[in-house]
Formats: sequence, structure tokens, C-alpha cells
Amino acid sequence: MKRANLLLLTALAMMAFAANSVLCRLALRHTQVDAASFTAVRLVSAALVLWLIVRIRSRGPSTGGNWPSALALFTYAAAFSFAYTGLQTGIGALILFGCVQATMVGHGLWRGERLNLFQVAGMGIAFAGLVGLLVPQGALPAPPLGSAALMMGAGIAWGVYSLRGRVAQDATAATQGNFARTVPMVAMLALASLQYLRYDAAGMALAVASGSLASGLGYVVWYMVTPHLKAAHAATVQLSVPLIATAAGAVLMGESMSALQLLAGAAIVGGIWLSLFKRAVTGGLKTP
Repeated sequence: MKRANLLLLTALAMMAFAANSVLCRLALRHTQVDAASFTAVRLVSAALVLWLIVRIRSRGPSTGGNWPSALALFTYAAAFSFAYTGLQTGIGALILFGCVQATMVGHGLWRGERLNLFQVAGMGIAFAGLVGLLVPQGALPAPPLGSAALMMGAGIAWGVYSLRGRVAQDATAATQGNFARTVPMVAMLALASLQYLRYDAAGMALAVASGSLASGLGYVVWYMVTPHLKAAHAATVQLSVPLIATAAGAVLMGESMSALQLLAGAAIVGGIWLSLFKRAVTGGLKTP
């Protein structure tokens, strides 16, 4: 792949992943759609788009994925949506990415892997940044604890999903199969939330865009470029996602962060980058 094309596709994938946070926050803040409806439409839309892509590519039915991975995917998507009812775009993205990385590092430790000095320092800095992000900032209240806990859960679930996906031979087919398997889970969520479901055309359009474009097509583009990127480069470039989400939240929704929150966010991103430096075993960050 030509370098210019690689850079363009990588940038498009990062913007697509950041768009998930932006579109979810836009929908929940500025339309009538509720978190359960947004989750349902996002997952079903992604499943349909990925099914079409895999079918066209393989010229026939293709199977992939598994139920445990689908459950992790559904848990991530549902917790992600409900968390954004109370979190700003950038703060949510930073919490998510910090917890994804912590999950993957924790899994490595559980398997007996040893952290080098860079990883220890990086995770310590990132953890300090996460704590700083969640404490009150003078007159500015702390992010709602319940929403922050849900986003942490989303990050853990995505970390589990990423770890399980390492062995997939065909990442696109596996992702399509996992999204398809979330459909019955979506139906159960809708039934459980039936009396709270709200939606309108604008909210549904944002959810479809999140599922079909930011999730479905975003993953396909990312899987196109990852074979051409070194693992360290692939992990590092993904750190742009919370930065893009933060900037988009400020521009599109007028969201702002205090100086201390910005510093905490920089500590999270910088700490994760440091933990990836010379990382040999865990394989880097995976992007939701």
C-alpha cells in the first residue's frame, strides 16, 4: 500500500472510532433517543453493514466470532451508551481508553508477564491522570460516579473483547459474527427497557451512522491498514482517538474541560504511550 493511502486510511479509521463517542453524546444530549435505543440501533446497523461487506467479499456465507466475544462486545456497547448520558465526550473517551489499556496490562500480569520500567511508569502516570479526571475541580463538579463507573466497565469489556480477538484468522468475519450475535442481546435489552424507550428521526440517524459508518466501515478500514503498520505504530496512532473526540466535543457541543482535567487527560494519553514504549508481549491498544 502506498504511504499516502496508508496515512489517509489510518486517519479515516481514527476519525471513525472517535466519531462513536461524538455521535453517541450528540444523540443522547440533543435528541430524544435513549441509551438503550441508541445501543440497539448501533449494533444492528453495524451487524447489517458488516454482513453485507463479508458476503460481497467472500461471495457467499461466512461465519466467524463466538458467543463470549459477542457478550463482551454487547457489554461494551451498552455500558458505553449509558455512560454518555452523564459524561462529556472527551472525558468519556479518556476513561474508556485508560481502562482498555489497564485491562490488557492486567491480563498480561495475570499470565505471568513482567512489566519493564517504562510500562510501570506509564501505567502509574495514566492511573494518576484517571484519578485526577474524576475528582472535583473547584467550582467544576466531578463527573457523575455512576457514569464514570459504566465507562470503566465499557473499557474493561472492550479490553476483554480485544484480547479474545487476537486469535481470529479473519478479523472482519469474526467482527461481523460477533456483531450478529449481539442481536438477541439487543432484543433482551429493548424488552427490559421497554417503558423507557424514546426515539426520534435525528437520534435514529445518529445511531445508524455510529453503527454503519463509525463502527462497521471503521473496523473494515482499520483491518485494511493494520497489516501495513508495526504493532507499536498501530498502538500509538490509536492514542489520537480520545484527543479527536475531545476536540470534536468542544467544537460541536461547546464542551470544555478545566486546566486540571486537560492535564489529567494528557497524563492518561502520555502514560499509555509510555507503557507501550518497547512493549514486547501484550500487543498494544485496541480501539473501540
